[in-house]
Amino acid sequence: MGIPSSGEVDVATGTLASAPERRIVRIQGATTTANALAEWLTILWLTPAMDRLFVAPASERRGFLDRLTLALAPTHAHHAARYDAAMRARNRLLADEGRPDSDWLSALEAQMAEHGAAVDAARRETVTLLGTRLAEQGDSPFPRAGLTLEGWAGDTTRLQSDLAQGRARDAAAGRTLSGPHRVDLIVTHLDKARAASLASTGEQKALLLGIVLAHADLVAERTGQPPVLLLDEVAAHLDPARRAALFARLAGRGQVWMTGTEDALFDAIGAQATRIAVGR
Repeated sequence: MGIPSSGEVDVATGTLASAPERRIVRIQGATTTANALAEWLTILWLTPAMDRLFVAPASERRGFLDRLTLALAPTHAHHAARYDAAMRARNRLLADEGRPDSDWLSALEAQMAEHGAAVDAARRETVTLLGTRLAEQGDSPFPRAGLTLEGWAGDTTRLQSDLAQGRARDAAAGRTLSGPHRVDLIVTHLDKARAASLASTGEQKALLLGIVLAHADLVAERTGQPPVLLLDEVAAHLDPARRAALFARLAGRGQVWMTGTEDALFDAIGAQATRIAVGR
């Protein structure tokens, strides 16, 4: 795959027959981690399971936001993984019978503070950049979404203090109650001034699609290359006008893969795309 800033790069993923459950990633022939892919390739996707994202648990919206953030800040996955690992270790230590080692707790909390602050900062920058682009968006078939983060906010010092002071509370609760893992992404329908969770199914689909399209434009602008878009059943719940607008907006924007169970839903594309029929 061609990477404009670094020449030709070979990227491969797959599994081995001896371990089909394990995903293998290779870059330039060398085995590496899945997180390393973000340094070379940006992939964004939408699936039918995400259509109800705005009424789903907050953890699903955080996951969605983290994928958007990773496309703009490749180190985000590293900080998120280190934060989660330190938090799990702290939770186990607090759950042990007897008095936990305070020095060990302090060391884990310092790790959580360092990486958690980085996670929070990257998310907030993504929300700010994407929110500005959406707010300034002109007339479009896709409704404008307003984005904000609700819940914990702070820096390294604030998080380390919150964790140290909350040890007894967290031990009783069996989990950590302060930190970026308690944040929620709040989405509003700007044109109707109401929460996205109260919008119709079609409006929620259009809002979500508008966010992903605006984010894809932002990624292309900041990285110099358009992301690969994987859009599963993207035409479902969209009226003909929105479908035609979607296809027009996607034209000439890098690799876009769209799936659907009805061929007629893609009539507006015309001869611009390659069609692949999958049978049993």
